[in-house]
Amino acid sequence: MKHIWTYANIGGNTRVIVKNGKDIQHLPELDEKLWTVLACPTSGLEIPEESLRCMDSNGDQKIHISDVVSTAQWLCQMLRNPDVLFAGEASLPLAAIADEELLAIAAPLAIDGVVSLAAVKAAIAGVTIDALPLPSSPYAAEVIAAYNACKNDYAQYFQTAKLQSLGLATLPADVVAPGLTEEQFIEMGKQIADYETGKAAAESANAAALAAAQARYKPLEKLLLLCRDYVTLLRNFVSFQDFYAKRAKALLGRGADNESPWAIFQAGTLVIDQRACNLCLKVSDMAKHNAQASDSGMFLIYCNCKHHASGQTMQIVAAMTVGDIRNLKVGKNALFYDRQGQDWEAEVVKIIDNPISIGQAFWSPYRKLGEWVSGLITKSAAEKEKKSFADLTAKLQTPPVAGQPAQPAPFDIAKFAGIFAAIGMAVGYIGAFFTSLATGVKDIATYAWWALPVAILSLFMVISGPSMILAWMKLRKRNLAPLLNANGWAINADAIVNVLFGNTLTEQAQYPIVKLKDPHAKIKKLTTGGKWAIAIAAILLGAAVAVVTLYLCGLRVCACFV
Repeated sequence: MKHIWTYANIGGNTRVIVKNGKDIQHLPELDEKLWTVLACPTSGLEIPEESLRCMDSNGDQKIHISDVVSTAQWLCQMLRNPDVLFAGEASLPLAAIADEELLAIAAPLAIDGVVSLAAVKAAIAGVTIDALPLPSSPYAAEVIAAYNACKNDYAQYFQTAKLQSLGLATLPADVVAPGLTEEQFIEMGKQIADYETGKAAAESANAAALAAAQARYKPLEKLLLLCRDYVTLLRNFVSFQDFYAKRAKALLGRGADNESPWAIFQAGTLVIDQRACNLCLKVSDMAKHNAQASDSGMFLIYCNCKHHASGQTMQIVAAMTVGDIRNLKVGKNALFYDRQGQDWEAEVVKIIDNPISIGQAFWSPYRKLGEWVSGLITKSAAEKEKKSFADLTAKLQTPPVAGQPAQPAPFDIAKFAGIFAAIGMAVGYIGAFFTSLATGVKDIATYAWWALPVAILSLFMVISGPSMILAWMKLRKRNLAPLLNANGWAINADAIVNVLFGNTLTEQAQYPIVKLKDPHAKIKKLTTGGKWAIAIAAILLGAAVAVVTLYLCGLRVCACFV
């Protein structure tokens, strides 16, 4: 009878859900095209590498679908019911073991009918053998070390001495005879070589014998490692269940015992700019990330991290999925918590700028305009300051003619006429602007009460609409797959991070609603009425400017409703 799989819509795709031991038993029947992952590396993941090596059948440091399937078949042979794998425990009741040979090995190690991984590891460490004796050393260890360090120099000395006896070479004056004859030197080398060969052979034989003695426990160790970690890998391989599962609020520094599920590629939490980013990946190849990361459509923060206690360093990439850009810039310092709760100092080294939210996209044109205006003013002020300083230093460096008093500059009527004309023109333009402003507001306001708000809204949409539409399109297509591909994964389906799911991946600081007095605030404060008056005046002025802009551009809203 054909096995019936359970399906769910996860991350923008229909995926298979692995729920029980029956699914594991029928895993060889699952079409490879339905798997989310085709292959993943055996390093850089939040699963112990010793467990991943148990599944890496050919030792190529990659886990392929064939490895996952063959591991499932082996587990089903070793266990009476593979449902026990879903407990994720590093221990196993003896009654769950189906293989008689493994059961015989496990029974002496069990406590209350349960065998644990810790007991098996202790048994492996306690294995002893009748070791082969090492050969006797012909010389003290320091003499052998000195011989190995100087034997090339000795050989060169004796060779040069032979050539000297034939008149073909001359020993340098500072070379001292080694105190050994050539025959003694050769004999010493032979004894040391025989000793080292015998020692290496004995050590190799002892290591092989120890490995053979420990080998009887290895299948049991493998079984317990996979009991703990196999289903975790399987959920991440088939459907990304752990990544998309609904989880509780993240806790900073949470460890492996936290009840909220994590995907095996999530490295921890980056705390930066009053937010905590839970979608963080280790970066294994920066060159590949440079080539693929922008395709993810996410706002990405790359950081160099250092753990001061151990001196270890690593690179991570964090996805910012909530809030605004604020002060997120290269060089900003942050704090990274790994999955074990250890904190690492982090420094931002690269940012890939993509939309974070629709709200951020709405204000983006105004923020960019403000930055442009600010930069323009700063540049203009700097240029004027530079020119004024140059004029001043030029005057100071030009001394007056001796005996002749400095003469004031003559009055230039033409110059002042130009200034007055410019001022008059400016006043005229300002007057014309306000006249147009009043006319535009009057024309629109006299049509209908709702025309003016519609005109203002239209202007905002003209400015922010394209940015919001582009952001909406990108946010719908945010995809984790390019980041995993850059880390050596072979992803078989998109891993979409839409707006709602993205909101669960980044946490913002939350403050209670309280009234706090600022000790550094100005003594004189505006009253509430004054604040409202300023706010209303600013809104009205902005609205009026918007209306006139539309009016002058020929965008008469009234005509749209005739």
